[in-house]
Amino acid sequence: MNIAPTDADRRAAWCDGFMSTAVDRPRPPLALLGFLLATFVVAALGGLATAGNVDGWYASADKPPFNPPNWLFGPVWTVLYIAMAVAAWLVWRTADSPTRTRFLQVWWVQLAFNLAWTPTFFAAELLWPAVGVIVVLDVLVALTIVLAWRVSRVAGSLLLPYLAWVLFATALNVSLAVLN
Repeated sequence: MNIAPTDADRRAAWCDGFMSTAVDRPRPPLALLGFLLATFVVAALGGLATAGNVDGWYASADKPPFNPPNWLFGPVWTVLYIAMAVAAWLVWRTADSPTRTRFLQVWWVQLAFNLAWTPTFFAAELLWPAVGVIVVLDVLVALTIVLAWRVSRVAGSLLLPYLAWVLFATALNVSLAVLN
């Protein structure tokens, strides 16, 4: 009697705890790696735009009293990028639907705006235009949460800290624009 787990059993075990309606999509671990890679490319490019400026103009800029220490940004963004990737992967794993497709489209657009904000703010020092970019990002992240929630509440929940942080970053950006 053969009691070895089947491929379907392995896929079910892989998805257990992540979502209740896993779809048989090819190579789900590679897809997760793809979403992680996309977010970490954005993080790396953002880091390049930030690196020379945190100790430059940003260090001497007038900041609001609620400005966190610089060391906090790296760990927070690392956790948020991982959560964003896992959320996108969880939605990708659901059955094809217009909501799933729309989520994935909006997710990629919000990732592009996430990438655009850092060089606008840090490298170009365009504080007011950066406010415009981050406000659009706020709306896009909120929309990704609404869309994710419709197909995977876990995915929607994973994006809530991202929205909270981006709203906080918006308040920081506006404050820095006003003060400088």
